[in-house]
Amino acid sequence: MASAAAPTAAVPTVVPPLEQLRRLAVELRLLLPGLRVGEAQETTKEFNPETFWRKLNEAAVNVAREATTLTEVFSRVPLPSPQETKRFCEQVHAAIKAITAVYYSLPKDRGITLRKLVRNATLDIVDGMAQLVDVLFITPGQSPDSSDLISYNSVWTACQQVPRIPKDNKAAALSMLTKSVDLVKDAHEEMEQAVEECDPYCGLLNDTEDNSDSHSDEEDDRLGFPNNRDLYWSEEDQELIIPCLALVRASKACLKKIRISVAENGKKDQVAQLDDIVDISDEISPSVDDLALSIYPPMCHLTVRINSAKLVSVLKKALEITKASHVTPQPEDSWIPLLINAVDQCMNRIKELTQSELEFKGCGRHSGRRNNEGRYLQHLKPTKDSYRELLQINKEERQEHQKECGQS
Repeated sequence: MASAAAPTAAVPTVVPPLEQLRRLAVELRLLLPGLRVGEAQETTKEFNPETFWRKLNEAAVNVAREATTLTEVFSRVPLPSPQETKRFCEQVHAAIKAITAVYYSLPKDRGITLRKLVRNATLDIVDGMAQLVDVLFITPGQSPDSSDLISYNSVWTACQQVPRIPKDNKAAALSMLTKSVDLVKDAHEEMEQAVEECDPYCGLLNDTEDNSDSHSDEEDDRLGFPNNRDLYWSEEDQELIIPCLALVRASKACLKKIRISVAENGKKDQVAQLDDIVDISDEISPSVDDLALSIYPPMCHLTVRINSAKLVSVLKKALEITKASHVTPQPEDSWIPLLINAVDQCMNRIKELTQSELEFKGCGRHSGRRNNEGRYLQHLKPTKDSYRELLQINKEERQEHQKECGQS
């Protein structure tokens, strides 16, 4: 009797090259959420900065090399075989895992600001590689010359930025503060340019064309489109813009002085204080942007007052944190009280000019303008929550004033 036939060996499933690329892109993107919130790895080994930066640079070079190889083999025909594709994908995945492992080896005690910069650089590399794989998956073999693809893809640029990352938390703090100064400077220049031109929207709407239809204004109001009342500043608006610009100038001066103090007096081992200074300083630019947006017509004076109060609060907190830190050896240094006084003067003037709006609890001076404003540029109109917030701010101001009167 014949013996039973031996079981047939399982045939390995062959995954097509393009499907492997698709899966690789998915796997790379799955790494991004962990990178954004990942903590440093616990280790008993003593951290060696020189070894860390050497490994990070080497890992970035390796990622760029694998990206170039993958681009070259998938930008020509015939495409690699499934076995070759598997090897290429494994090498890319290993290179990405290697650079993420180096990032995770950076301890928290080296500074949160420094870790953020390294994390952002690593995220750019991983995301750039995922984008590259997507491009190769969508348009395989269509570009014999990969130079255009290389020049436009972000993975190579991200890898080239790694050697330029600051090497300690003080240098990282200075880098972030410089960025904040530049952002506020740009916002201030844009505000000044808009005021000088007296045309905030630079003629986006043509008055001649609007006037050609005798019913256009009426129809625009009904449909919620802006008209001339909403495109230019009134005299009251222009008067309010002056202290707003002064407040933004004071914001720029605060950031510059904080940056100078960190550069001259900052100590590399005082990582926590440097992180605190950077964290609060990072809030200044977004607050300036909120104020800058709120001055564009149709201007809501109540919104301007709220955004000004928020910016003043952030500025004072930044100055107080700086004053209490090691970067201000003499806490009574003259520049901090002077800046606080300048900020207070700006805010007091803004309060004077917006007091009537607060009493009427509304935006604008004419019902037609308020109605149109409700439909146009919704983000400029204060909500009930923002009005409550302003009431809370006023309540705190009254309590502070009562305390001062009681002390006197």
